[in-house]
Amino acid sequence: MADDPERERRIDVRSPIELKVEYKRLNTFFADYTKNISRGGTFIKTTRPLPVGTEFLFKLFVPGHEAPLTIHGEVQRIIDDAADEEPGMAIKFVYREGDPQAEIARMVETMMTESLGPRLYARLMDHASKRRS
Repeated sequence: MADDPERERRIDVRSPIELKVEYKRLNTFFADYTKNISRGGTFIKTTRPLPVGTEFLFKLFVPGHEAPLTIHGEVQRIIDDAADEEPGMAIKFVYREGDPQAEIARMVETMMTESLGPRLYARLMDHASKRRS
């Protein structure tokens, strides 16, 4: 999948991680799990995705953190169950004034370092920063 155009558009390195996510749609609450996460967003595994372009508020449950992180997100892409991939929706983090952006970025980096290991994480981040230049 090295020639996957979607993968090439991604700016941030993604780390595989499964975290519980809760969100609401039309007065119905959903609890799903992430597939991966980066500093810029996450992929939520679900067979009930929100439409592309939908902005919503979700809670991300981080191990070792007392309260869940409440994050604004926007649906960027949907993978349905007909695809060869796990169904779900790619979410971009959207920061509003007053959102704890620095705290979210710090927690995501900590989770990625723990998931990938500090050396691999540093190498991937170095590679990603060179791609942006």
